[in-house]
Amino acid sequence: MAKSGNMPAMGSGLSELWARLRFVLLAIVVYRIGAHIPVPGINPDQLAALFREQQGTILGMFNMFSGGALERMSVLALGIMPYISASIIMQLMTAVSPHLEQLKKEGEAGRRKISQYTRYGTVILALVQATGMSVGLASQGIAYSADFSFYFTAIITFVSGAVFMMWLGEQITEKGIGNGISLLIFAGIVAGLPSAVGQAFELARNEGAWNVLPLLALSVLGIATVAFVVFIERGQRRLKVNYPRRQVGNKMYAGQSSYLPLKVNMAGVFSSYFCFRILLFPASIGQWVGAGEGMEWL
Repeated sequence: MAKSGNMPAMGSGLSELWARLRFVLLAIVVYRIGAHIPVPGINPDQLAALFREQQGTILGMFNMFSGGALERMSVLALGIMPYISASIIMQLMTAVSPHLEQLKKEGEAGRRKISQYTRYGTVILALVQATGMSVGLASQGIAYSADFSFYFTAIITFVSGAVFMMWLGEQITEKGIGNGISLLIFAGIVAGLPSAVGQAFELARNEGAWNVLPLLALSVLGIATVAFVVFIERGQRRLKVNYPRRQVGNKMYAGQSSYLPLKVNMAGVFSSYFCFRILLFPASIGQWVGAGEGMEWL
Protein backbone atom coordinates (compact mmCIF):
# COMPACT_ATOMS: atom_id res chain seq x y z
CA MET A 1 0.00 0.00 0.00
CA ALA A 2 2.83 2.37 0.81
CA LYS A 3 4.43 1.78 -2.56
CA SER A 4 1.20 2.32 -4.46
CA GLY A 5 0.60 5.52 -2.51
CA ASN A 6 4.00 6.90 -3.55
CA MET A 7 3.64 6.03 -7.23
CA PRO A 8 1.34 8.95 -8.21
CA ALA A 9 3.63 11.44 -6.51
CA MET A 10 6.69 10.00 -8.27
CA GLY A 11 4.86 10.00 -11.61
CA SER A 12 3.77 13.58 -11.09
CA GLY A 13 7.34 14.63 -10.31
CA LEU A 14 8.69 12.94 -13.44
CA SER A 15 6.00 14.51 -15.63
CA GLU A 16 6.81 17.95 -14.24
CA LEU A 17 10.53 17.38 -14.82
CA TRP A 18 9.86 16.29 -18.40
CA ALA A 19 7.68 19.35 -18.98
CA ARG A 20 10.46 21.62 -17.74
CA LEU A 21 13.02 19.85 -19.95
CA ARG A 22 10.74 20.23 -22.96
CA PHE A 23 10.40 23.93 -22.26
CA VAL A 24 14.18 24.37 -22.05
CA LEU A 25 14.74 22.48 -25.31
CA LEU A 26 12.02 24.48 -27.08
CA ALA A 27 13.50 27.75 -25.81
CA ILE A 28 16.97 26.77 -27.08
CA VAL A 29 15.49 25.86 -30.48
CA VAL A 30 13.77 29.27 -30.68
CA TYR A 31 17.05 30.94 -29.71
CA ARG A 32 19.00 29.10 -32.41
CA ILE A 33 16.38 29.95 -35.05
CA GLY A 34 16.58 33.62 -34.11
CA ALA A 35 20.37 33.51 -34.38
CA HIS A 36 20.01 32.77 -38.12
CA ILE A 37 17.54 35.56 -39.01
CA PRO A 38 19.59 38.49 -40.41
CA VAL A 39 18.90 42.17 -39.91
CA PRO A 40 17.48 43.81 -43.07
CA GLY A 41 19.88 45.86 -45.17
CA ILE A 42 23.12 43.96 -44.37
CA ASN A 43 25.54 42.90 -47.10
CA PRO A 44 26.56 39.33 -46.11
CA ASP A 45 29.71 39.29 -48.27
CA GLN A 46 31.10 42.47 -46.71
CA LEU A 47 30.17 41.18 -43.26
CA ALA A 48 32.04 37.90 -43.81
CA ALA A 49 35.11 39.81 -45.02
CA LEU A 50 35.03 42.01 -41.90
CA PHE A 51 34.99 39.03 -39.56
CA ARG A 52 37.83 37.37 -41.44
CA GLU A 53 39.91 40.50 -40.84
CA GLN A 54 38.93 40.71 -37.17
CA GLN A 55 39.78 37.15 -36.17
CA GLY A 56 41.35 36.91 -32.71
CA THR A 57 39.88 40.20 -31.48
CA ILE A 58 37.12 40.94 -29.01
CA LEU A 59 34.60 40.57 -31.84
CA GLY A 60 35.46 36.87 -32.02
CA MET A 61 34.74 36.45 -28.32
CA PHE A 62 31.39 38.26 -28.59
CA ASN A 63 30.55 36.13 -31.60
CA MET A 64 31.33 32.96 -29.62
CA PHE A 65 29.10 33.97 -26.71
CA SER A 66 26.29 34.88 -29.12
CA GLY A 67 26.46 31.50 -30.84
CA GLY A 68 27.46 32.98 -34.21
CA ALA A 69 24.59 35.51 -34.17
CA LEU A 70 27.01 38.44 -34.33
CA GLU A 71 28.86 36.99 -37.32
CA ARG A 72 25.55 36.63 -39.15
CA MET A 73 24.39 40.03 -37.78
CA SER A 74 21.09 38.43 -36.85
CA VAL A 75 18.23 39.91 -34.87
CA LEU A 76 19.84 38.41 -31.72
CA ALA A 77 23.30 39.83 -32.44
CA LEU A 78 23.48 41.68 -29.11
CA GLY A 79 22.62 38.44 -27.33
CA ILE A 80 22.29 38.38 -23.57
CA MET A 81 25.29 40.65 -22.91
CA PRO A 82 23.28 43.87 -22.25
CA TYR A 83 21.32 42.06 -19.56
CA ILE A 84 24.48 40.63 -17.99
CA SER A 85 26.12 44.06 -17.99
CA ALA A 86 23.01 45.67 -16.47
CA SER A 87 22.86 42.96 -13.77
CA ILE A 88 26.50 43.52 -12.83
CA ILE A 89 26.01 47.29 -12.75
CA MET A 90 23.00 46.87 -10.46
CA GLN A 91 24.97 44.60 -8.13
CA LEU A 92 27.74 47.18 -7.91
CA MET A 93 25.25 50.01 -7.41
CA THR A 94 23.58 48.09 -4.59
CA ALA A 95 26.82 48.34 -2.58
CA VAL A 96 27.08 52.14 -2.99
CA SER A 97 23.46 53.30 -3.20
CA PRO A 98 21.53 53.45 0.11
CA HIS A 99 18.19 53.26 -1.75
CA LEU A 100 19.13 50.07 -3.60
CA GLU A 101 20.66 48.60 -0.45
CA GLN A 102 17.39 49.21 1.38
CA LEU A 103 15.46 47.58 -1.44
CA LYS A 104 17.72 44.54 -1.22
CA LYS A 105 16.86 44.17 2.48
CA GLU A 106 13.10 44.28 1.84
CA GLY A 107 12.97 40.69 0.64
CA GLU A 108 11.01 39.53 -2.39
CA ALA A 109 9.35 42.89 -3.06
CA GLY A 110 12.71 44.64 -3.09
CA ARG A 111 14.23 42.02 -5.38
CA ARG A 112 11.37 42.48 -7.84
CA LYS A 113 11.99 46.22 -7.85
CA ILE A 114 15.71 45.71 -8.46
CA SER A 115 14.88 43.28 -11.28
CA GLN A 116 12.66 45.95 -12.81
CA TYR A 117 15.53 48.48 -12.66
CA THR A 118 17.79 45.85 -14.26
CA ARG A 119 15.36 45.47 -17.17
CA TYR A 120 15.28 49.23 -17.70
CA GLY A 121 19.09 49.27 -17.64
CA THR A 122 19.15 46.45 -20.18
CA VAL A 123 17.02 48.47 -22.60
CA ILE A 124 19.25 51.54 -22.18
CA LEU A 125 22.47 49.56 -22.69
CA ALA A 126 20.98 47.72 -25.66
CA LEU A 127 19.94 51.04 -27.20
CA VAL A 128 23.46 52.44 -26.84
CA GLN A 129 25.11 49.28 -28.18
CA ALA A 130 22.62 48.98 -31.05
CA THR A 131 23.26 52.58 -32.09
CA GLY A 132 27.02 52.08 -32.00
CA MET A 133 26.76 48.81 -33.91
CA SER A 134 24.54 50.36 -36.59
CA VAL A 135 26.88 53.32 -37.08
CA GLY A 136 29.87 50.96 -37.20
CA LEU A 137 28.22 48.76 -39.82
CA ALA A 138 27.43 51.77 -41.98
CA SER A 139 30.98 53.16 -41.67
CA GLN A 140 32.47 49.81 -42.73
CA GLY A 141 30.31 49.72 -45.85
CA ILE A 142 28.42 46.65 -44.68
CA ALA A 143 24.99 48.26 -45.08
CA TYR A 144 23.50 48.42 -48.56
CA SER A 145 22.16 51.92 -47.94
CA ALA A 146 23.27 53.91 -44.89
CA ASP A 147 20.16 56.08 -44.60
CA PHE A 148 17.65 56.80 -41.85
CA SER A 149 15.54 53.74 -42.64
CA PHE A 150 18.53 51.43 -42.14
CA TYR A 151 19.52 53.03 -38.82
CA PHE A 152 15.95 52.97 -37.54
CA THR A 153 15.32 49.36 -38.58
CA ALA A 154 18.68 48.08 -37.31
CA ILE A 155 18.45 49.82 -33.92
CA ILE A 156 14.88 48.67 -33.29
CA THR A 157 15.76 45.13 -34.37
CA PHE A 158 18.88 44.88 -32.19
CA VAL A 159 17.12 46.28 -29.11
CA SER A 160 14.09 44.02 -29.61
CA GLY A 161 16.39 40.99 -29.92
CA ALA A 162 18.21 41.87 -26.68
CA VAL A 163 14.92 42.35 -24.81
CA PHE A 164 13.63 39.06 -26.20
CA MET A 165 16.77 37.26 -25.00
CA MET A 166 16.32 38.79 -21.54
CA TRP A 167 12.69 37.63 -21.46
CA LEU A 168 13.60 34.16 -22.74
CA GLY A 169 16.27 33.74 -20.07
CA GLU A 170 13.85 34.72 -17.32
CA GLN A 171 11.23 32.32 -18.68
CA ILE A 172 13.75 29.46 -18.66
CA THR A 173 14.66 30.27 -15.06
CA GLU A 174 11.00 30.31 -14.03
CA LYS A 175 9.56 27.44 -16.09
CA GLY A 176 12.64 25.40 -16.98
CA ILE A 177 15.65 23.99 -15.17
CA GLY A 178 18.58 25.98 -13.86
CA ASN A 179 19.58 29.55 -14.59
CA GLY A 180 18.19 30.67 -17.94
CA ILE A 181 20.93 33.20 -18.68
CA SER A 182 23.66 30.62 -18.10
CA LEU A 183 21.83 28.09 -20.29
CA LEU A 184 21.57 30.57 -23.16
CA ILE A 185 25.29 31.37 -22.89
CA PHE A 186 26.02 27.63 -22.82
CA ALA A 187 23.83 27.04 -25.88
CA GLY A 188 25.60 29.82 -27.77
CA ILE A 189 29.06 28.42 -27.02
CA VAL A 190 28.15 24.79 -27.71
CA ALA A 191 26.56 25.78 -31.04
CA GLY A 192 30.04 26.22 -32.52
CA LEU A 193 31.30 22.83 -31.27
CA PRO A 194 30.05 20.62 -34.15
CA SER A 195 31.64 22.85 -36.79
CA ALA A 196 34.94 22.88 -34.88
CA VAL A 197 34.94 19.09 -34.63
CA GLY A 198 34.08 18.80 -38.32
CA GLN A 199 36.90 21.16 -39.30
CA ALA A 200 39.36 19.13 -37.23
CA PHE A 201 38.38 15.87 -38.93
CA GLU A 202 38.38 17.53 -42.36
CA LEU A 203 41.86 18.88 -41.74
CA ALA A 204 43.07 15.46 -40.64
CA ARG A 205 41.51 13.74 -43.65
CA ASN A 206 42.41 16.11 -46.49
CA GLU A 207 45.62 17.90 -45.66
CA GLY A 208 47.28 15.23 -43.56
CA ALA A 209 48.29 17.90 -41.05
CA TRP A 210 47.08 15.71 -38.23
CA ASN A 211 47.25 12.01 -37.73
CA VAL A 212 44.99 9.86 -35.60
CA LEU A 213 46.99 10.01 -32.35
CA PRO A 214 46.98 13.82 -31.90
CA LEU A 215 43.28 13.87 -32.77
CA LEU A 216 42.53 11.25 -30.11
CA ALA A 217 44.75 13.06 -27.62
CA LEU A 218 42.84 16.30 -28.25
CA SER A 219 39.51 14.50 -27.76
CA VAL A 220 40.66 12.96 -24.49
CA LEU A 221 41.99 16.33 -23.32
CA GLY A 222 38.67 18.00 -24.13
CA ILE A 223 36.66 15.39 -22.23
CA ALA A 224 39.06 15.56 -19.27
CA THR A 225 38.79 19.37 -19.21
CA VAL A 226 34.98 19.23 -19.12
CA ALA A 227 35.07 16.60 -16.36
CA PHE A 228 37.50 18.72 -14.32
CA VAL A 229 35.33 21.83 -14.74
CA VAL A 230 32.26 19.90 -13.58
CA PHE A 231 34.23 18.50 -10.62
CA ILE A 232 35.30 21.99 -9.52
CA GLU A 233 31.83 23.45 -10.12
CA ARG A 234 30.26 20.78 -7.91
CA GLY A 235 32.99 21.04 -5.26
CA GLN A 236 32.05 22.29 -1.80
CA ARG A 237 33.84 23.15 1.40
CA ARG A 238 31.59 21.87 4.16
CA LEU A 239 31.98 23.83 7.37
CA LYS A 240 30.71 22.01 10.42
CA VAL A 241 28.26 23.96 12.58
CA ASN A 242 27.57 22.73 16.12
CA TYR A 243 24.39 23.72 17.97
CA PRO A 244 24.38 23.58 21.77
CA ARG A 245 21.82 21.80 23.86
CA ARG A 246 18.58 23.67 24.29
CA GLN A 247 15.54 23.41 26.50
CA VAL A 248 12.01 23.86 25.21
CA GLY A 249 9.52 23.81 28.04
CA ASN A 250 10.28 20.80 30.20
CA LYS A 251 12.12 18.91 27.47
CA MET A 252 15.87 19.04 26.97
CA TYR A 253 17.16 18.57 23.41
CA ALA A 254 20.70 17.33 22.81
CA GLY A 255 23.18 19.31 20.78
CA GLN A 256 23.10 18.88 17.03
CA SER A 257 25.55 19.45 14.22
CA SER A 258 25.11 20.29 10.55
CA TYR A 259 27.22 21.52 7.67
CA LEU A 260 27.34 24.87 5.90
CA PRO A 261 28.25 24.20 2.22
CA LEU A 262 30.47 26.78 0.52
CA LYS A 263 31.03 26.37 -3.22
CA VAL A 264 34.60 26.27 -4.43
CA ASN A 265 33.72 28.42 -7.43
CA MET A 266 31.38 31.13 -6.16
CA ALA A 267 31.88 33.47 -9.13
CA GLY A 268 30.78 30.98 -11.78
CA VAL A 269 31.57 31.71 -15.41
CA PHE A 270 31.48 35.51 -15.20
CA SER A 271 35.09 35.84 -14.02
CA SER A 272 36.25 33.94 -17.13
CA TYR A 273 34.00 36.11 -19.29
CA PHE A 274 35.57 39.33 -18.00
CA CYS A 275 39.04 37.82 -18.22
CA PHE A 276 38.51 37.21 -21.95
CA ARG A 277 37.25 40.76 -22.42
CA ILE A 278 40.23 42.30 -20.59
CA LEU A 279 42.80 40.19 -22.47
CA LEU A 280 41.31 40.78 -25.92
CA PHE A 281 40.51 44.47 -25.54
CA PRO A 282 44.10 45.82 -26.03
CA ALA A 283 44.66 43.56 -29.05
CA SER A 284 41.37 44.70 -30.55
CA ILE A 285 42.20 48.38 -30.07
CA GLY A 286 45.61 47.85 -31.64
CA GLN A 287 44.13 46.11 -34.67
CA TRP A 288 41.41 48.72 -35.17
CA VAL A 289 43.51 51.85 -34.60
CA GLY A 290 46.90 50.55 -35.72
CA ALA A 291 45.99 50.84 -39.38
CA GLY A 292 45.97 54.64 -39.11
CA GLU A 293 48.92 56.77 -40.16
CA GLY A 294 51.48 57.13 -37.40
CA MET A 295 49.77 54.48 -35.24
CA GLU A 296 51.48 51.40 -36.66
CA TRP A 297 53.29 50.78 -33.36
CA LEU A 298 49.98 49.70 -31.82
